[in-house]
Amino acid sequence: MTSRRDLMRTALAAAPITMLSAASARAVTSWLQTLPPDKTAGNVAADEDFWRTVQEAFAVDRTVVNLNNGGVSPSPRAVQDALRRFTEETNRLPAKILWQEMEPKQESVRQGLASLFGVAPTEVAITRNASESLQNIQFGMTLQKGDEVLTTTHDYPRMLTTWEQRVRRDGIVLKKVPVPTPLKDAAALVRSIEEAITSRTKVIHVSHVVFLTGQIMPVGEICRMARRRGIPCIVDGAHSFAQFPFTRDELDCDFFGTSLHKWLCGPIGTGMLYIRKDRIADIWPLMAAPATMDADIKKFEEIGTHPAAIHNALGEAIDFNVSLGLDRKAARYRYLHSIWTERLQRNERVSFMTDITNPANQCALVLVHIKDTDPGKLSTWLYDKHRILTVAIAHEDFKGLRIAPSVYTTRRDMERFADAMESVANGTAKID
Repeated sequence: MTSRRDLMRTALAAAPITMLSAASARAVTSWLQTLPPDKTAGNVAADEDFWRTVQEAFAVDRTVVNLNNGGVSPSPRAVQDALRRFTEETNRLPAKILWQEMEPKQESVRQGLASLFGVAPTEVAITRNASESLQNIQFGMTLQKGDEVLTTTHDYPRMLTTWEQRVRRDGIVLKKVPVPTPLKDAAALVRSIEEAITSRTKVIHVSHVVFLTGQIMPVGEICRMARRRGIPCIVDGAHSFAQFPFTRDELDCDFFGTSLHKWLCGPIGTGMLYIRKDRIADIWPLMAAPATMDADIKKFEEIGTHPAAIHNALGEAIDFNVSLGLDRKAARYRYLHSIWTERLQRNERVSFMTDITNPANQCALVLVHIKDTDPGKLSTWLYDKHRILTVAIAHEDFKGLRIAPSVYTTRRDMERFADAMESVANGTAKID
Protein backbone atom coordinates (compact mmCIF):
# COMPACT_ATOMS: atom_id res chain seq x y z
CA MET A 1 0.00 0.00 0.00
CA THR A 2 1.26 3.48 -0.86
CA SER A 3 1.89 5.43 2.33
CA ARG A 4 0.90 9.01 3.00
CA ARG A 5 4.61 9.87 3.10
CA ASP A 6 5.20 8.37 -0.36
CA LEU A 7 2.23 10.25 -1.82
CA MET A 8 3.50 13.49 -0.34
CA ARG A 9 6.97 12.90 -1.78
CA THR A 10 5.56 12.17 -5.22
CA ALA A 11 3.52 15.37 -5.20
CA LEU A 12 6.50 17.49 -4.15
CA ALA A 13 8.89 15.93 -6.62
CA ALA A 14 6.48 16.33 -9.54
CA ALA A 15 5.96 20.07 -9.18
CA PRO A 16 8.59 22.80 -9.47
CA ILE A 17 8.63 25.25 -6.59
CA THR A 18 7.08 28.00 -8.69
CA MET A 19 3.99 25.86 -9.24
CA LEU A 20 3.51 24.51 -5.73
CA SER A 21 0.30 25.53 -4.00
CA ALA A 22 0.34 26.76 -0.41
CA ALA A 23 -1.09 23.43 0.69
CA SER A 24 1.52 21.27 -1.07
CA ALA A 25 4.40 23.52 0.01
CA ARG A 26 3.36 22.91 3.62
CA ALA A 27 3.08 19.15 3.16
CA VAL A 28 6.28 18.36 5.05
CA THR A 29 5.29 20.56 7.99
CA SER A 30 1.90 18.87 8.11
CA TRP A 31 3.58 15.45 8.10
CA LEU A 32 5.91 16.48 10.92
CA GLN A 33 2.93 17.44 13.05
CA THR A 34 1.60 13.86 12.84
CA LEU A 35 4.80 12.11 13.98
CA PRO A 36 4.36 9.47 16.67
CA PRO A 37 6.08 9.85 20.07
CA ASP A 38 8.86 7.38 19.19
CA LYS A 39 10.30 9.80 16.62
CA THR A 40 12.49 11.44 19.24
CA ALA A 41 15.80 13.17 18.61
CA GLY A 42 17.90 10.16 19.52
CA ASN A 43 15.80 7.78 17.47
CA VAL A 44 15.82 9.73 14.22
CA ALA A 45 19.23 11.43 14.07
CA ALA A 46 20.61 8.72 11.76
CA ASP A 47 17.30 7.74 10.11
CA GLU A 48 17.92 8.68 6.48
CA ASP A 49 14.35 7.77 5.51
CA PHE A 50 13.01 10.26 8.05
CA TRP A 51 15.38 13.01 6.93
CA ARG A 52 14.74 12.33 3.26
CA THR A 53 11.19 13.47 3.86
CA VAL A 54 12.41 16.58 5.72
CA GLN A 55 14.79 17.30 2.81
CA GLU A 56 11.80 17.48 0.46
CA ALA A 57 10.84 20.71 2.20
CA PHE A 58 13.78 22.43 0.48
CA ALA A 59 14.19 23.28 -3.21
CA VAL A 60 18.01 23.32 -3.22
CA ASP A 61 20.61 22.65 -5.89
CA ARG A 62 21.50 18.97 -5.38
CA THR A 63 24.51 19.24 -7.70
CA VAL A 64 26.28 21.14 -4.91
CA VAL A 65 26.99 20.02 -1.35
CA ASN A 66 26.28 23.21 0.58
CA LEU A 67 28.26 23.19 3.83
CA ASN A 68 28.05 26.94 4.36
CA ASN A 69 24.60 27.21 5.90
CA GLY A 70 26.02 29.33 8.69
CA GLY A 71 26.20 32.49 6.59
CA VAL A 72 22.68 32.25 5.23
CA SER A 73 20.42 29.25 4.78
CA PRO A 74 17.90 28.29 2.11
CA SER A 75 14.29 28.62 3.22
CA PRO A 76 11.84 25.72 3.05
CA ARG A 77 9.42 25.67 0.12
CA ALA A 78 6.56 26.76 2.38
CA VAL A 79 8.45 29.90 3.42
CA GLN A 80 9.21 30.80 -0.19
CA ASP A 81 5.60 30.19 -1.13
CA ALA A 82 4.34 32.43 1.69
CA LEU A 83 6.80 35.19 0.79
CA ARG A 84 5.67 35.12 -2.83
CA ARG A 85 1.99 34.98 -1.87
CA PHE A 86 2.20 37.87 0.61
CA THR A 87 4.18 40.00 -1.85
CA GLU A 88 1.61 39.45 -4.60
CA GLU A 89 -1.24 40.15 -2.22
CA THR A 90 0.37 43.39 -1.04
CA ASN A 91 0.84 44.63 -4.60
CA ARG A 92 -2.88 44.39 -5.36
CA LEU A 93 -3.40 47.61 -3.40
CA PRO A 94 -0.20 48.49 -1.51
CA ALA A 95 -1.28 51.69 0.25
CA LYS A 96 -4.14 49.86 1.94
CA ILE A 97 -3.06 46.23 2.17
CA LEU A 98 0.51 46.88 3.37
CA TRP A 99 -0.37 49.03 6.38
CA GLN A 100 -3.89 47.94 7.21
CA GLU A 101 -3.66 44.20 6.59
CA MET A 102 -0.07 42.99 6.29
CA GLU A 103 1.52 44.95 9.14
CA PRO A 104 -1.01 43.76 11.75
CA LYS A 105 -0.38 40.15 10.71
CA GLN A 106 3.19 40.30 11.93
CA GLU A 107 1.94 40.24 15.52
CA SER A 108 1.38 36.50 15.23
CA VAL A 109 5.00 36.19 14.06
CA ARG A 110 6.14 38.21 17.07
CA GLN A 111 4.22 35.84 19.34
CA GLY A 112 5.79 32.83 17.63
CA LEU A 113 9.33 34.15 18.05
CA ALA A 114 8.64 35.09 21.67
CA SER A 115 7.34 31.59 22.35
CA LEU A 116 10.45 29.97 20.85
CA PHE A 117 12.68 32.16 23.04
CA GLY A 118 10.50 31.86 26.13
CA VAL A 119 9.79 35.58 26.57
CA ALA A 120 6.88 38.01 26.28
CA PRO A 121 5.93 39.38 22.82
CA THR A 122 6.35 42.86 24.28
CA GLU A 123 10.09 42.15 24.55
CA VAL A 124 10.63 41.11 20.92
CA ALA A 125 11.28 43.34 17.90
CA ILE A 126 11.46 42.01 14.34
CA THR A 127 14.53 43.35 12.53
CA ARG A 128 16.49 42.69 9.35
CA ASN A 129 19.45 40.78 10.82
CA ALA A 130 21.60 40.24 13.90
CA SER A 131 23.80 43.25 13.14
CA GLU A 132 20.84 45.63 13.14
CA SER A 133 19.53 44.06 16.32
CA LEU A 134 22.81 44.32 18.17
CA GLN A 135 23.72 47.79 16.88
CA ASN A 136 20.43 49.10 18.24
CA ILE A 137 21.79 48.16 21.66
CA GLN A 138 25.42 49.08 21.06
CA PHE A 139 24.68 52.55 19.70
CA GLY A 140 21.57 53.02 21.83
CA MET A 141 23.19 52.37 25.20
CA THR A 142 24.23 55.47 27.12
CA LEU A 143 27.95 55.31 27.87
CA GLN A 144 30.36 57.97 29.09
CA LYS A 145 34.02 58.60 28.31
CA GLY A 146 36.13 56.02 30.13
CA ASP A 147 33.31 53.50 30.52
CA GLU A 148 34.45 49.98 29.69
CA VAL A 149 32.86 47.40 27.39
CA LEU A 150 34.07 43.85 27.91
CA THR A 151 34.00 41.37 25.03
CA THR A 152 36.19 38.57 23.58
CA THR A 153 38.71 38.13 20.79
CA HIS A 154 36.27 35.74 19.06
CA ASP A 155 33.30 38.05 18.70
CA TYR A 156 31.92 39.07 15.33
CA PRO A 157 33.95 41.73 13.43
CA ARG A 158 30.95 43.94 12.63
CA MET A 159 30.03 44.09 16.31
CA LEU A 160 33.62 44.80 17.32
CA THR A 161 33.74 47.54 14.68
CA THR A 162 30.61 49.04 16.19
CA TRP A 163 32.22 49.26 19.63
CA GLU A 164 35.43 50.59 18.09
CA GLN A 165 33.46 53.40 16.48
CA ARG A 166 32.12 54.30 19.92
CA VAL A 167 35.72 54.24 21.17
CA ARG A 168 36.59 56.87 18.56
CA ARG A 169 33.39 58.87 18.97
CA ASP A 170 32.74 58.70 22.71
CA GLY A 171 36.06 57.75 24.28
CA ILE A 172 34.83 54.49 25.79
CA VAL A 173 37.26 51.63 26.44
CA LEU A 174 36.93 48.27 24.67
CA LYS A 175 38.58 45.27 26.34
CA LYS A 176 38.84 41.86 24.64
CA VAL A 177 39.35 38.68 26.64
CA PRO A 178 41.29 35.94 24.75
CA VAL A 179 39.40 32.68 24.11
CA PRO A 180 41.36 29.38 24.02
CA THR A 181 40.89 27.34 20.83
CA PRO A 182 39.41 24.83 21.14
CA LEU A 183 37.71 25.82 24.39
CA LYS A 184 37.53 22.83 26.72
CA ASP A 185 37.42 24.54 30.11
CA ALA A 186 34.36 26.80 30.09
CA ALA A 187 34.73 27.67 33.76
CA ALA A 188 38.22 29.04 33.11
CA LEU A 189 36.85 31.40 30.45
CA VAL A 190 34.16 32.64 32.84
CA ARG A 191 36.88 33.34 35.41
CA SER A 192 38.97 35.20 32.84
CA ILE A 193 36.04 37.44 31.96
CA GLU A 194 35.30 38.05 35.64
CA GLU A 195 38.92 38.93 36.32
CA ALA A 196 38.81 41.52 33.50
CA ILE A 197 35.93 43.40 35.16
CA THR A 198 36.75 46.72 36.82
CA SER A 199 34.71 49.42 38.50
CA ARG A 200 34.32 51.05 35.06
CA THR A 201 32.84 47.97 33.33
CA LYS A 202 29.34 48.88 32.14
CA VAL A 203 28.39 45.99 29.83
CA ILE A 204 29.59 42.55 28.71
CA HIS A 205 29.14 41.55 25.06
CA VAL A 206 29.57 37.87 24.16
CA SER A 207 28.61 35.48 21.37
CA HIS A 208 26.45 32.49 22.22
CA VAL A 209 28.00 30.50 19.36
CA VAL A 210 31.35 31.73 18.01
CA PHE A 211 30.96 32.33 14.27
CA LEU A 212 34.58 31.32 13.68
CA THR A 213 34.63 27.89 15.29
CA GLY A 214 31.08 26.95 16.27
CA GLN A 215 32.09 26.93 19.94
CA ILE A 216 29.04 27.13 22.21
CA MET A 217 30.03 29.65 24.86
CA PRO A 218 29.10 29.41 28.57
CA VAL A 219 26.73 32.35 28.20
CA GLY A 220 24.44 31.43 31.08
CA GLU A 221 27.36 31.33 33.51
CA ILE A 222 28.76 34.61 32.18
CA CYS A 223 25.41 36.39 32.40
CA ARG A 224 24.68 35.16 35.91
CA MET A 225 28.15 36.17 37.07
CA ALA A 226 27.65 39.61 35.54
CA ARG A 227 24.18 39.98 37.06
CA ARG A 228 25.60 39.41 40.54
CA ARG A 229 27.85 42.38 39.85
CA GLY A 230 25.05 44.52 38.43
CA ILE A 231 26.46 44.43 34.88
CA PRO A 232 24.09 43.86 31.91
CA CYS A 233 24.97 41.35 29.18
CA ILE A 234 24.49 41.56 25.43
CA VAL A 235 24.37 38.16 23.75
CA ASP A 236 25.09 37.79 20.04
CA GLY A 237 22.82 34.89 19.14
CA ALA A 238 23.26 35.09 15.37
CA HIS A 239 24.43 31.48 15.23
CA SER A 240 22.50 29.93 18.10
CA PHE A 241 18.81 30.76 17.73
CA ALA A 242 16.96 27.73 16.28
CA GLN A 243 20.20 25.74 15.95
CA PHE A 244 19.60 23.91 19.24
CA PRO A 245 16.98 24.30 22.00
CA PHE A 246 17.38 26.95 24.71
CA THR A 247 15.37 29.78 26.26
CA ARG A 248 16.15 33.27 27.47
CA ASP A 249 15.92 32.14 31.07
CA GLU A 250 18.72 29.62 30.48
CA LEU A 251 20.92 32.44 29.21
CA ASP A 252 19.71 35.03 31.75
CA CYS A 253 20.76 37.84 29.39
CA ASP A 254 19.41 41.38 29.24
CA PHE A 255 19.82 41.78 25.46
CA PHE A 256 19.86 39.26 22.60
CA GLY A 257 20.13 39.73 18.85
CA THR A 258 19.92 37.14 16.09
CA SER A 259 19.44 36.59 12.37
CA LEU A 260 16.48 34.48 11.32
CA HIS A 261 17.83 33.61 7.85
CA LYS A 262 20.42 31.27 9.35
CA TRP A 263 19.23 28.37 11.50
CA LEU A 264 15.52 29.29 11.58
CA CYS A 265 15.66 29.21 7.74
CA GLY A 266 13.51 32.34 7.45
CA PRO A 267 13.47 34.75 4.49
CA ILE A 268 16.77 36.47 3.78
CA GLY A 269 16.83 39.79 5.59
CA THR A 270 15.05 38.88 8.84
CA GLY A 271 16.23 39.14 12.41
CA MET A 272 15.06 39.39 16.01
CA LEU A 273 15.94 41.69 18.89
CA TYR A 274 15.13 40.85 22.50
CA ILE A 275 15.40 43.41 25.29
CA ARG A 276 14.30 42.68 28.82
CA LYS A 277 11.17 44.70 29.56
CA ASP A 278 12.70 46.95 32.20
CA ARG A 279 15.64 47.79 29.91
CA ILE A 280 13.72 48.92 26.82
CA ALA A 281 13.38 52.54 27.92
CA ASP A 282 17.17 52.75 28.49
CA ILE A 283 18.07 52.08 24.86
CA TRP A 284 17.80 54.65 22.07
CA PRO A 285 16.70 53.15 18.71
CA LEU A 286 18.94 53.43 15.64
CA MET A 287 16.15 55.31 13.85
CA ALA A 288 14.14 57.94 15.67
CA ALA A 289 10.85 57.09 17.36
CA PRO A 290 8.44 59.40 19.23
CA ALA A 291 8.76 59.82 22.99
CA THR A 292 5.49 57.96 23.44
CA MET A 293 7.33 54.80 22.32
CA ASP A 294 10.23 55.10 24.76
CA ALA A 295 9.24 51.95 26.65
CA ASP A 296 7.82 50.14 23.59
CA ILE A 297 9.87 47.38 21.92
CA LYS A 298 8.34 48.40 18.59
CA LYS A 299 10.38 51.61 18.58
CA PHE A 300 13.19 49.48 17.15
CA GLU A 301 11.00 48.72 14.13
CA GLU A 302 10.55 52.39 13.20
CA ILE A 303 12.67 52.12 10.05
CA GLY A 304 10.25 53.54 7.48
CA THR A 305 8.39 51.63 4.78
CA HIS A 306 9.54 48.04 4.49
CA PRO A 307 8.12 44.80 3.02
CA ALA A 308 5.83 43.19 5.57
CA ALA A 309 5.72 40.07 3.38
CA ILE A 310 9.24 39.15 4.55
CA HIS A 311 8.23 39.37 8.20
CA ASN A 312 4.99 37.52 7.72
CA ALA A 313 6.61 34.63 5.87
CA LEU A 314 8.52 33.97 9.08
CA GLY A 315 5.35 32.35 10.36
CA GLU A 316 5.99 29.36 8.09
CA ALA A 317 9.63 29.11 9.23
CA ILE A 318 8.54 29.12 12.87
CA ASP A 319 5.90 26.48 12.17
CA PHE A 320 8.44 24.29 10.36
CA ASN A 321 10.96 24.48 13.20
CA VAL A 322 8.43 23.88 15.94
CA SER A 323 7.02 20.89 14.07
CA LEU A 324 10.46 19.41 13.39
CA GLY A 325 11.69 20.11 16.91
CA LEU A 326 14.94 21.85 17.79
CA ASP A 327 16.08 18.79 19.71
CA ARG A 328 15.78 16.70 16.54
CA LYS A 329 17.65 19.35 14.56
CA ALA A 330 20.51 19.49 17.06
CA ALA A 331 20.83 15.71 17.16
CA ARG A 332 20.92 15.58 13.36
CA TYR A 333 23.62 18.27 13.11
CA ARG A 334 25.84 16.44 15.58
CA TYR A 335 25.27 13.14 13.78
CA LEU A 336 26.16 14.64 10.38
CA HIS A 337 29.40 16.01 11.80
CA SER A 338 30.28 12.67 13.37
CA ILE A 339 30.27 11.06 9.90
CA TRP A 340 33.30 13.02 8.74
CA THR A 341 35.01 13.97 12.01
CA GLU A 342 35.35 10.32 13.09
CA ARG A 343 37.21 9.61 9.86
CA LEU A 344 39.42 12.68 9.75
CA GLN A 345 40.45 12.76 13.40
CA ARG A 346 42.48 9.58 12.79
CA ASN A 347 44.82 11.55 10.52
CA GLU A 348 47.64 13.33 12.36
CA ARG A 349 47.60 16.19 9.84
CA VAL A 350 44.02 17.10 10.78
CA SER A 351 43.19 19.33 13.74
CA PHE A 352 39.92 20.72 15.03
CA MET A 353 39.43 24.23 16.38
CA THR A 354 36.12 23.08 17.84
CA ASP A 355 35.94 20.64 20.76
CA ILE A 356 34.28 17.75 18.93
CA THR A 357 34.68 15.46 21.95
CA ASN A 358 31.99 17.29 23.93
CA PRO A 359 28.50 17.71 22.40
CA ALA A 360 27.83 20.60 24.79
CA ASN A 361 30.60 22.57 23.08
CA GLN A 362 29.40 22.28 19.48
CA CYS A 363 26.40 21.55 17.31
CA ALA A 364 25.99 22.67 13.67
CA LEU A 365 29.36 24.40 13.12
CA VAL A 366 32.82 22.82 13.21
CA LEU A 367 36.18 24.34 12.22
CA VAL A 368 38.77 21.95 10.78
CA HIS A 369 42.31 22.47 9.46
CA ILE A 370 44.66 20.24 7.47
CA LYS A 371 48.30 20.95 8.27
CA ASP A 372 50.31 22.73 5.55
CA THR A 373 47.21 23.77 3.58
CA ASP A 374 45.83 27.19 2.81
CA PRO A 375 42.13 27.20 3.82
CA GLY A 376 41.26 29.62 1.03
CA LYS A 377 42.85 27.43 -1.63
CA LEU A 378 41.37 24.29 -0.10
CA SER A 379 37.88 25.82 -0.09
CA THR A 380 38.27 26.81 -3.75
CA TRP A 381 39.55 23.33 -4.66
CA LEU A 382 36.64 21.63 -2.89
CA TYR A 383 34.17 23.70 -4.89
CA ASP A 384 35.92 23.55 -8.26
CA LYS A 385 36.76 19.84 -8.14
CA HIS A 386 34.00 18.39 -5.97
CA ARG A 387 31.19 20.96 -5.96
CA ILE A 388 31.39 21.26 -2.17
CA LEU A 389 30.79 24.74 -0.75
CA THR A 390 32.66 25.66 2.44
CA VAL A 391 33.98 28.87 3.97
CA ALA A 392 37.63 29.56 4.79
CA ILE A 393 38.29 31.11 8.19
CA ALA A 394 41.42 33.09 9.02
CA HIS A 395 42.01 34.41 12.53
CA GLU A 396 45.22 35.68 14.06
CA ASP A 397 45.33 32.62 16.33
CA PHE A 398 44.11 29.87 13.97
CA LYS A 399 42.70 29.03 10.54
CA GLY A 400 40.63 26.36 8.85
CA LEU A 401 37.42 25.47 7.03
CA ARG A 402 34.10 26.12 8.76
CA ILE A 403 31.70 23.28 8.05
CA ALA A 404 27.98 23.93 8.48
CA PRO A 405 25.46 21.36 7.17
CA SER A 406 21.69 21.76 7.41
CA VAL A 407 18.63 19.58 7.93
CA TYR A 408 18.49 19.00 4.16
CA THR A 409 22.07 17.67 4.13
CA THR A 410 22.38 13.91 3.56
CA ARG A 411 24.73 11.30 4.96
CA ARG A 412 26.07 10.86 1.42
CA ASP A 413 26.91 14.59 1.30
CA MET A 414 29.06 14.28 4.41
CA GLU A 415 30.76 11.13 3.13
CA ARG A 416 31.55 12.95 -0.12
CA PHE A 417 33.14 15.74 1.90
CA ALA A 418 35.08 13.26 4.04
CA ASP A 419 36.41 11.49 0.93
CA ALA A 420 37.68 14.75 -0.55
CA MET A 421 39.29 15.92 2.69
CA GLU A 422 40.93 12.54 3.29
CA SER A 423 42.49 12.65 -0.16
CA VAL A 424 44.14 15.95 0.77
CA ALA A 425 45.15 14.87 4.28
CA ASN A 426 46.65 11.63 2.90
CA GLY A 427 48.54 13.48 0.19
CA THR A 428 46.82 11.73 -2.72
CA ALA A 429 45.29 14.98 -3.94
CA LYS A 430 47.05 18.27 -4.59
CA ILE A 431 45.21 21.57 -4.21
CA ASP A 432 47.88 23.91 -5.64
